[in-house]
Amino acid sequence: MTESTPPLSKSDLRRVARQTRRDAMARLGPAAGRALAGLAAGLGLPGGAVVAGYWPLGGEIDPVPLMEALAARGHVLALPAVTETGGILEFRRWTPGEALEDGPHGTRHPAVAPALAPNALLVPLLAFDRRGFRLGYGGGYYDRTLAGLRRDGEVFAVGLAFAAQEVERVPTDPWDIALDRIATEQGVIETAGK
Repeated sequence: MTESTPPLSKSDLRRVARQTRRDAMARLGPAAGRALAGLAAGLGLPGGAVVAGYWPLGGEIDPVPLMEALAARGHVLALPAVTETGGILEFRRWTPGEALEDGPHGTRHPAVAPALAPNALLVPLLAFDRRGFRLGYGGGYYDRTLAGLRRDGEVFAVGLAFAAQEVERVPTDPWDIALDRIATEQGVIETAGK
């Protein structure tokens, strides 16, 4: 993007970012998810942390190999469930291979189980910048959830993406929350924060 080019709105950037992600998935496919698994030790997560991942939607980099690697390192895993609690995600314990049920918006999650409070979140996204801001799907689930979790204590957030999803600057609103790191098939990016 040149200096004279006006920045894209969030809705325009979402359209462009979806295509960029589709192209990256077509080029890299499952190899990108396997590359994420090799980053498990480099994410800086405390030993035994409860890590909330997500089940991938079409075109998202696959976090499952990374979650399996984290479980092998002694982390407890959880997956989000969309609930009726004001757009806040609930995290349910999950073990790789355990059955999942369909949720809203094409998501998949463990059947009803006691909720867990995660120490770390693996977060899907459409685009990201080096400040740590992400462009999501527009529902605000992760921003509201992360804000609530951080009010209750320290929670580490790692965005997962294809390297091609990086943009110069994600447009932000006051409620957008920066991620601590971004992990791509090319490595871990330390973000600048807000």
